[in-house]
Amino acid sequence: MKINLANIKKAQKLLNKSECVAIPTETVYGLAGNAYSDVACKKIFRLKKRPRNNPLIVHYYNNLDLKKDCNFNNKFLKLYEKFCPGPITFILDLKRNSKISKIATNKKKTLAVRFPKHPVTRNLLRSLKFPLAAPSANISSKISAVHSTDVKEDFGKKIKYILKGGKSSIGLESTIVDLRNKPKILRLGGLELSIIRKTLNKKIVKSINPSKVSSPGQSKLHYSPGIPIRLNVKKIKDGEAYLMLKKKKPNKVNYFFLSNKGNLNEAAKNLYSTLRKIKKNNYKSIAVDKIPNKGLGKTINDRLLRASKF
Repeated sequence: MKINLANIKKAQKLLNKSECVAIPTETVYGLAGNAYSDVACKKIFRLKKRPRNNPLIVHYYNNLDLKKDCNFNNKFLKLYEKFCPGPITFILDLKRNSKISKIATNKKKTLAVRFPKHPVTRNLLRSLKFPLAAPSANISSKISAVHSTDVKEDFGKKIKYILKGGKSSIGLESTIVDLRNKPKILRLGGLELSIIRKTLNKKIVKSINPSKVSSPGQSKLHYSPGIPIRLNVKKIKDGEAYLMLKKKKPNKVNYFFLSNKGNLNEAAKNLYSTLRKIKKNNYKSIAVDKIPNKGLGKTINDRLLRASKF
């Protein structure tokens, strides 16, 4: 991808003034602000209409930049070496002297951190003197944005600038893993659980719907197109959109496919844009065919289940 340095400088200037800009990542677009600035972090929560008790993921260029804010452990270093930059977020202990805004963490002593892979955002992070707090660039509980046009659709002129970077290559948010004690998955995401388990060579507990929100991405209603969703449906109702993993015949006007041949990676990349398309086509509800609960299918099913809590 060709990097437009003038666009990165424009984003940099705004971020230096504690403004918010949308940034591309390989997972989804993020709504970014200076993670050391209370002003910027307040703006993120206000723009997204996000509950204050839902902490923000903070994005770094590399682990040398992170060293001033968090304590490392061997589990983190092993996963960082293998998967970063990439679609994994770590929960780590904050250092006492960290400058991270308490608004970003909801006054917790932990921080959710990530190292995005997208070349545009990596160039931006390298040019800044602070990390970026950047939850997904969408209204809270709604569908995440996988393209700059999605961000514009959700926010209009409320965001000062959208740094463009094409369509997100993964299309699902990062996997969140708590590494402070025994490894624990807090959110399924774009990196498969089985690969993380194999790398650590440890059992990993899943804690995806806790009673208390301890990290981003744990609220029960999320990723919603704003219309009812029914899961594992074999017979659809009149007027419903039918969402399927792969093409089926006959191909009807209300049939929507996530992949031509049932590829789960392709399906993940197309999930949010397809949900947006269905909503724009004025369907009042969505019936979803059974999605295989393996690989990224587990994450797709997690997102659809949360979206169905409408």
